[in-house]
Amino acid sequence: MREVAFIKQNKDKWLDFEKSIFGKELKNPDELASLYTHLVNDLSYAQTYYPKSKTILYLNNLAAKAFQKIYKTKRQDKNRFIYFFKTEIPQIMFEYRRYVLYAFLIFGVFVGIGALSSAYDDSYVRLVLGDNYVNTTLENIKDGDPVAIYKSGSNWGSFIGITLKNLRVCVANVVTGVFAGFGTGYIMMENGLMVGSFQYMFQKEDVLWESVRGIWIHGAMEIFAIVISGSAGFIIGASILFPKTYSRITSFKTGLKTGVKILMSLFPFFICAGFLEGYITRYSNTMPNWLSVGIILITLSIISYYYIIYPHIVNNKQQNNQLNAVI
Repeated sequence: MREVAFIKQNKDKWLDFEKSIFGKELKNPDELASLYTHLVNDLSYAQTYYPKSKTILYLNNLAAKAFQKIYKTKRQDKNRFIYFFKTEIPQIMFEYRRYVLYAFLIFGVFVGIGALSSAYDDSYVRLVLGDNYVNTTLENIKDGDPVAIYKSGSNWGSFIGITLKNLRVCVANVVTGVFAGFGTGYIMMENGLMVGSFQYMFQKEDVLWESVRGIWIHGAMEIFAIVISGSAGFIIGASILFPKTYSRITSFKTGLKTGVKILMSLFPFFICAGFLEGYITRYSNTMPNWLSVGIILITLSIISYYYIIYPHIVNNKQQNNQLNAVI
């Protein structure tokens, strides 16, 4: 059977199933389970005869969402908090993994632009970071403590202030996604240019290593969280620009809900980054290299595992559960 005929033959059934799953009026569980079985069979057929078709992607996404809705256990319902972090967010991150890639690429490009601009224009660092910050940092470098600016204020005050600051940046990243993603792109540009010019300033003063072993104790998790929030903003923007088979308003509501969920999942990492900056970074110049580097690698590994590696593990487990449910 030609793919066009296959789609034409089953299109109404797929759309009916999609409305039943995501609409307000749900069919009874037995009927939904039966439709789900037919959907998985159609997916298997498409994978066999149309291996490079976009139909497979559509059916696979629909089957994954349907499985989550139909076969979610009572235990998951009772432990909603655990389910949110253990299953729901990883599923979202896997489904929208390309937006995470886009966010990292965009941020990385602007980091490079910030560093290159600083290398070719001495005034660029001051333009981005401000004269007061640059002058203070240069004085600290002369005094032999490049990251002394992170030692000002009390531990508790710094912890709360930095946590709230990071939260504001990430909320702005998500909220400005409603401007078709361009608002998020602008915030990512600002932060990328800032990081690039900031690190080049230390490189120029021959204290790059001292800055890395100090600032990135909290910066590894902080910057990663900002990029993840950027991907959430891009998801919202894409839901407006590319509604696919949904109405634009339905697509936007789904994208907004997804973006907010990703933002909520970042809260523990905001708190952790704020704690590290308020209580640990200020002691970076007195701790051994192995300890500061160890903290950086551990924090980076935890957040990258959760948002990049773990979603693939959850997806593979879910696919196995789908096959077992059908069998």
